[in-house]
Amino acid sequence: MQTILVAAEAPWVRDLVRATFTGPDQRVLECERGQDVRQAVAELGPDLVILDLQIGNMGGVAVALDLRLEAGEGRLPDTPIVLLVDREADRFLARRADVDLVLVKPVDPGILRRRVRELLEPSGDGEAEAPPGVGESSPGESAAARPPDPSAEATPPGPEVSAAP
Repeated sequence: MQTILVAAEAPWVRDLVRATFTGPDQRVLECERGQDVRQAVAELGPDLVILDLQIGNMGGVAVALDLRLEAGEGRLPDTPIVLLVDREADRFLARRADVDLVLVKPVDPGILRRRVRELLEPSGDGEAEAPPGVGESSPGESAAARPPDPSAEATPPGPEVSAAP
C-alpha cells in the first residue's frame, strides 16, 4: 500500500491531495501542523511527503529542511518530498529546501498524480523521470473544497495525523 503524508494548514490543500490519491492501494495521512511531520514520518514511514509552503508556524521549507537533516543523520528514512508553493517566485525557496518536486498551487490533480507516480516509480535507468523543481499547473484547476470526511480513521496519541480512506 502506498502511503502519502500531506502537511497543510489549509483544508482545501489536504482535500485536494486526498481526492487525488484515492486508489485502492493508496492511503493519505494528514498533518495540520509542521511540527508534527517529523514524528509522523518516524512512526508511519510514508512513501512520500507532500508539504504546503504555508503551514502555520513551521512552514513547508522548514519542515523539508528538518526531514532532510534528520534523514542525513540516520534518524529518519530518506523520503521523497513534494513542496506545493504559492507562486513561481517561491521556487527559489524550494531549491534551498532540497525537495524532490515543486508544484505551484493550485495544482491540477492529474498533474499531481502523474508527477508523483514519476517520482515514486523509477524509470529503467534507476533514475526518477521527474526532474527536481519542475511542475506545471494552471490557476483555477484545483479540486473544490469539501467538508471533512467523517469516515477518516482515528489515530493513536502522538503527532496530530489523520488518515483518509
